Amino acid sequence: MTPPHEPEDEGYRPRLIRSYTLTAGRTAAKVELAMEATLRLQAGAEAPVLSPSAAQVLEVCDRRSVAEVSALTKMPIGVTRVLLGDLIEQGLVRIQATINDSTSTDERLELIERTLRGLRNY
Repeated sequence: MTPPHEPEDEGYRPRLIRSYTLTAGRTAAKVELAMEATLRLQAGAEAPVLSPSAAQVLEVCDRRSVAEVSALTKMPIGVTRVLLGDLIEQGLVRIQATINDSTSTDERLELIERTLRGLRNY
């Protein structure tokens, strides 16, 4: 009998990739990204050849937060931020505006409406 932490398949081998190999050794994004920042794909942007990790992030990031992308791709938040920063610099992804101290009442209402629409569609 195999221990509970090991799968029954003898060919199974866990995949361990160091975070710095996914980011070429970089630990910080070139763009400031809050964990709650909502991301949008840029319409009509033509993707260059991307690393498999960057392509995976690009595939799931539209209308999601940085934290959600990290969870969906099963990558550490730091790695996700670096890869998203690259995608933003390449013009493939943009950060959707969020609330700050200078946000107007109309902008706040629009964000609340977008959030409600997203929750209803989920």
